[in-house]
Amino acid sequence: MKLCFFNEGRFGVVEGDLVKDVSSVLDRLPNFRPPLPRFDPVIAALPELLPAIRDAAAAATGVPLASVRLLPPVGNPGKVVAAPVNYVAHLDEAIAEPETFSAAHVRKIQESGLFLKATSSIIGVQDPVTLRFPDRRNDHEIELVAIIGKAGTNISEADALDHVAGYTLGLDMTLRGPEERSFRKSIDSYTVLGPWLVTADEFGDPADVEIFLEVNGEHRQKARTKDLILSVRALIAFASSFYTLQPGDVLMTGTPEGVGPVRPGDTIRAGVERIGTVEVSVTGA
Repeated sequence: MKLCFFNEGRFGVVEGDLVKDVSSVLDRLPNFRPPLPRFDPVIAALPELLPAIRDAAAAATGVPLASVRLLPPVGNPGKVVAAPVNYVAHLDEAIAEPETFSAAHVRKIQESGLFLKATSSIIGVQDPVTLRFPDRRNDHEIELVAIIGKAGTNISEADALDHVAGYTLGLDMTLRGPEERSFRKSIDSYTVLGPWLVTADEFGDPADVEIFLEVNGEHRQKARTKDLILSVRALIAFASSFYTLQPGDVLMTGTPEGVGPVRPGDTIRAGVERIGTVEVSVTGA
C-alpha cells in the first residue's frame, strides 16, 4: 500500500494515477496532551489503522494524482538518522577528492558512526530545494529511506526489518565546507522525502533495490542497495545500539558514487525501485 499526505494535510492511499482520501481514519487517533509523544502518531498506530484504511480506500472516489500537492509522507518524525559514506564506491570517490570531501569526514561508517539531521529540513518532493549558500558547492545525494514503525533499542539484525513501517525516497542535500556534517546537511529543505510511503509488506526485502539520480537529464548516480557497506538491517541495529528508535523516525541509508553539485534552476530527477520517480526543482535563497 502507498500512503501519502497531500494538499492541506489530507491522508491518502495512492492507487495507480489516483489518490483516495482516507483522512476520516485519522479520527481514530488518540488526542495527546503534554507531555507530547516523541513519535509520529500515525506511524505508531498504522498496524491498527490499516484495515480501516483499506476499507476507506475501497469506498472512496479517487482524484487524479497529478491534481494534488504531495507533502512529506511522515508528519512528525522524532529524528532523522543518516548514514555517511555507506557505499564502497562512494567511499573511494570521497577519498579521491579531498578538495571536495573533508578528510575529517571521510572514514569508514563503522568508525564515524551515524549522524542526525534536523527535522526542520524536511520537505516534500513537490517543494523546491532552496540553496541557502548558492555561492558554495551544494550536492545531491539519492537514498533509500526506511521509516521506523515500531519502537526498539539494541535491535538485532535478525529482527530489524520487523521495526520498519515502510520505505520512501530521500534526497540528502549537502552544503560542502568545513562545518560539522549534520550542520551543513540540516539547512531548510535539505531533506526531501516522498512521494509516498510504501508499506513494508508491499515493498519487500530492501537488500537489492535500484536507485538513480539525474540532473537536467544528465546521469549522475545509479546503484543497488546490495552494494551498501552496512545493509538496512545492519543500519537499524547500529542506530538502535545508540538510540531508542521510535515510530516515524527516518533512517537515510546512504548514497552511492556520483555525488555532484546542483545550482539554482536545475531539476533533479530521482528514483527508487518499488517506490517511484520524482522531479525536484532547485532554487536560490
